[in-house]
Amino acid sequence: MNDFTSLNLREEILQAITELGYAEPTPIQSGMIPLMLTGADVIGQAQTGTGKTAAFALPILHNFTPQKNPQALILAPTRELALQVADSITEYGKHLRARVLAVYGGQPYSPQINALRRGVDIVVGTPGRLGDLLERGVLHLNEIKTVVLDEADEMLNMGFIEDVEKILATTPAERQTALFSATLPARIRSLADRFMRDPQSVAIKRSTLTVSAIEQRYYLVHESDKTNALTRLFEIEPIHSALIFARTRAETAALANELVVRGIPAEAIHGDLDQHARERVLGRFRNNQLKVLVATDVAARGLDIEDISHVFNYHLPDDAEVYVHRIGRTGRAGKSGVAITLLSPREKRRLREVEALTKQPVTKLELPTKEDILNHREGKLVETLKVWLGRARYKRELEIVNQLVAEGFDPVIIAGAALKMARGDEKQRPIAEVGEVFDKRKQEKERGERRDTPARRERSETGARSNRGRGDASHEEGMIRLRAKVGKVQGVRPNDIVGTIAYHANIPGYTIGKIRIEPRQTFVDVPEESLDKILAKNDEYRIGKHKFILEKA
Repeated sequence: MNDFTSLNLREEILQAITELGYAEPTPIQSGMIPLMLTGADVIGQAQTGTGKTAAFALPILHNFTPQKNPQALILAPTRELALQVADSITEYGKHLRARVLAVYGGQPYSPQINALRRGVDIVVGTPGRLGDLLERGVLHLNEIKTVVLDEADEMLNMGFIEDVEKILATTPAERQTALFSATLPARIRSLADRFMRDPQSVAIKRSTLTVSAIEQRYYLVHESDKTNALTRLFEIEPIHSALIFARTRAETAALANELVVRGIPAEAIHGDLDQHARERVLGRFRNNQLKVLVATDVAARGLDIEDISHVFNYHLPDDAEVYVHRIGRTGRAGKSGVAITLLSPREKRRLREVEALTKQPVTKLELPTKEDILNHREGKLVETLKVWLGRARYKRELEIVNQLVAEGFDPVIIAGAALKMARGDEKQRPIAEVGEVFDKRKQEKERGERRDTPARRERSETGARSNRGRGDASHEEGMIRLRAKVGKVQGVRPNDIVGTIAYHANIPGYTIGKIRIEPRQTFVDVPEESLDKILAKNDEYRIGKHKFILEKA
């Protein structure tokens, strides 16, 4: 048995968590589970990786009783998190045979609708898809006993809060509500005031991660050069094993594939992997069959891996505390570690936030030059040659050399030709080009980073035409201007545009730039590197009852 027994949970739950190897509750679990078991509304303020899922899942399962319609609803900001939460609840509730369903965009409706019609006990979903299923009349929330808002601040950042409010309004007034959020901005507090009854709060203070054993540095590169920069660093760095953090599931897969093409053994780990596939990937990593894991923040939760020599931030996270959690995966058990950030000019503001939080500077270094890489390759060749000279295990090869000398070849020439052959694989590894970042461009992109909040965008719309002009091309470098044939007449607001594009295209809302809403059309600036993903979802964009497509302006 384990310390979870003191929480008086059902025997079936204790059996499941014991089998999973849970030894004792985390602080958020110890604080939240007893409160939720009383039926109280609760607010949990805690960071990623603190055990939040079990904190709300175990009380829900403890109160589980079979019925046709769902009795618990969990809202999550991303499909990765929805899948992970659903998988975890299924594991915790396996001896209760609780039926858990994850619903999210980008997947066909039919399997989700059929599952709901057969009967589901616990629904985990993203706000957009949950709203669609409600509108179709296939999701019934009239018997919901508990609603959980997981990562509420992230749902706010992605423009989902109005969808969340509509969903909450369709659930019974006497339900229990649990809200989890790393931060509690005013809009989240307002949501709690409207939809929660005397909520009890549990705040877990940020663990003071020691980053003194971690060498932190960054390289300033254009967004489009990040993969090439990464390849150069892998040539030079003494990397034993590396964890690379990317923003989205699609980005992890694309980056891992590109690294493999370039001869670096890598695999992506993301929310779409089931538990068995996840364990197989981690097994290969632990056995040194893999050198690199590429992961999202959500998918990296609970990764049981040690001895990571390098952590790479392919992009800086929005939240500086997430950065601290990321780099804390290296430099463990008394070992040193290296944390490297590939910083585009528009991310410099977030770097300053990181330095303010950690109270440590992140050192700027220059990427290895072509000459550096060539010298490094030659140095490795010489070191390897010296090792073989010391071993003296080349009897047959020496016979071949003597044979060539007897035929009249100079021994020095033979040695040179042999080294040339040994370096043949280098032709298959061209040194990736990386453009120089000039000061002028840095300033332009930093100005572009100062994105508007939805409220600021609305205030600026009145003077938008005079201030921005009527140009159909984005004035911000690295951005593309798109047009949608919906506007003020259809009641479109900036946060509608941000939320819809961010959700369906699976990109962070903060990367979306300027928005200009006219009576019957809307212009929006999007990152050039995300253009294909955004246009690929043109059959899914909808604001209210109005479908629209995005096209280049």
